[in-house]
Amino acid sequence: MDALIQVDDEFVSAVAPDMLQKAMATAAEILAPRVASACTLTITVTGNAEVAELNHQYRGVDAPTDVLSFEYVPDPDFPAHDPELADYLGDIIIAYPVAQAQAEAGGHAPQAEVTLLAVHGLLHLIGFDHDTPENKAEMWAAQQAIMARLGLAHIQPTET
Repeated sequence: MDALIQVDDEFVSAVAPDMLQKAMATAAEILAPRVASACTLTITVTGNAEVAELNHQYRGVDAPTDVLSFEYVPDPDFPAHDPELADYLGDIIIAYPVAQAQAEAGGHAPQAEVTLLAVHGLLHLIGFDHDTPENKAEMWAAQQAIMARLGLAHIQPTET
């Protein structure tokens, strides 16, 4: 899996893109064949204002959140001419200040929290959800398996 990592200048020194790449590759291995190893996605690490704007626009919530996922869905009226889009999963947007606060509350490094949020976002892109107790258990188990393989089994999602 190839992840295009975009980090706002303000957070460049705090985010390790290679760790996010490793997390996505690990997830692809664990979740195969549900995730094609040749697929791509974008991970953007940005500020609260940007995430709050997207959260308002797409979810009607006037506040930042930790992570948003936007699955790529081709428009049937406009077929993609770019063959690379055939394997494009979508976009994951992470609010670094929220991730940093959650990491502080959890007693771990912000990079570990950003990694967890990227994994969480990927799981949403491929169809996982936590809208019912059963779905949540399945999603949390997949998330935990990926984090454990990365040596981050102690990092748990923040319950909101």
